[in-house]
This record gives sequence, structure tokens and C-alpha cells, in this order.
Amino acid sequence: MTGYFSIFSKTLSRGLIALGFLSASVLADTSPYEPFQQLVTDHLIEHMLPGNGLVSAFDYESALADDKTLPRLERQRSRLASFDLNQLETQAQAVAFWINAYNFFMIDQILTERPNGQLVSSVWDYGGRINPFVKNVFGRAHFTVAGQAYSLDDIEKGILLGDDYQARGWKDARVHFAVNCASVGCPPLRAEIYTAANLERLLAENTRRALSTERQLRVESGRLYVSELFKWYEEDFQEASGSNRAFILEWATPEVSERVKSAAGLSYIDYDWSLNTPENFPEIRR
Repeated sequence: MTGYFSIFSKTLSRGLIALGFLSASVLADTSPYEPFQQLVTDHLIEHMLPGNGLVSAFDYESALADDKTLPRLERQRSRLASFDLNQLETQAQAVAFWINAYNFFMIDQILTERPNGQLVSSVWDYGGRINPFVKNVFGRAHFTVAGQAYSLDDIEKGILLGDDYQARGWKDARVHFAVNCASVGCPPLRAEIYTAANLERLLAENTRRALSTERQLRVESGRLYVSELFKWYEEDFQEASGSNRAFILEWATPEVSERVKSAAGLSYIDYDWSLNTPENFPEIRR
């Protein structure tokens, strides 16, 4: 009997040690963004559409009414401000980290800067288009990572899609379907944060599912209509696949690809800059 318990004890100990290593590995992958993960888990709504398309909305009102939100925002800001960028050793680690940074800072901006205590109706309410004398939300270097101030443009265009990542072979045009500018016209924000482990899966999935929605792509009267993302960032899609159409055929579902192949011409869908609240998505309100 003593020998049995000795063997059981050793087996249990090894199991706990293995579980500990597994837990440590998972936490190491996600812990920088644990507060952000909690935030989207509680307040992001993902809605599946026919054909496996996906739209998502963030419930800012419920987040503001939640006593846990402000402490989560503060903890997330603190973690990013003191983060050691030397930890980002691989492409997957780095790309996942900066996608999350962009998406967190965008949500943080909406929740914390509310003119007259009210949510903005669009990110352009902060300036840029309506008030050209005020720098738009994408150009403000208000967000701190590793002790340095960054703008959203710095993160998206300067890092994720910038020259350094291009030189390293880390640039990925699918990032345009991962970063979310808190607008109805954006590809969906996800309730699962990006990690080194899930990066490839989520980039492919989010691109495919976005292209399966009529907000991002549709064929009408034999003509192809796509998001203005393909106009603004055509160079990135050309660099990745040769052309906008080739990028779509590479990453869309077979069903969408067949419709695209038979479509002539190319037009752009007006980008909807309305805030990505549940009320602004008729699909979710039904």
C-alpha cells in the first residue's frame, strides 16, 4: 500500500508540474492583455451571418456601467506602459502584441474621452474631418507602450505595416482585417485576443469571415463591390497577392471566390464610420 501511494504521489506531482508548465505557457502568451481580454469577453457581441460571415459590436454603455471597466483599463494601460518589447522575439508574438495594442487603445479612447460625458457617434467626432484644426484620433501620440508614446497610425502603419516589418518579412496585409477602428465599416473586432498561438488562425479566419459579409464585399448586377480598405491600402494588397482581386481570391471562401471570379469591374462600398455600437448594426438588433 505504501508503494502504491508513493507511485500515486509521484504521478500526481508530475501531473501538477506539467499542468503548471502548461498554465505558465498559456499565461505567458496572453497575460500582457488579460484585462483587455476580460473587457471584450464581457462587452463584445459577435454575430454570425449567413455564409459564416461575422460582424461584431462593442457595448460601450454596458462597459461604462460596469464597475470593473475602469480598473481594467488602468491595469491594461499600466501593463503596456511598462512592457518590455524585448519579449517579442518572433513574428507571431510581435504581430499579435501590436494588433491587440491597437484594438485596446481604440476602445480605451472611446470609453475615456467622452465630450460632455457622452459617447462620440463616430471616431471623427474627435477631429480631423469635422474639425480639421484638431488632429484626428489616429494621429494622436497618446498611447504608451514600453515608456514611449505611440499613435494608432504609428502602430498600424509605422510598425505592423511599416518598413522594418516588411524588411523582416513580418508584414501581413491581413492585418487590415484584424485592427479595428471602432466603426461599423471595420472588419470585426474579436472576443478572442490575438496570441502567438492563434495568430495565423485568427488572421485567416477574420479575413475570410469579413469577406463573407456584404459590408465588406458583394456582387451586384455582375459588378464587384468591396470595402474602401481596398482603395486606401491597395499597395499592401498588391504587394501581398498581386492585386486586390487576387488577395480576395486567396483568402475568401470558395463560394465568395466563385462570385468574385464572375464579376466584372470594381467599385468601393462607402465606409460606415458610425460607432460600432449594437444599435448601429441592424443584423444584431433583429
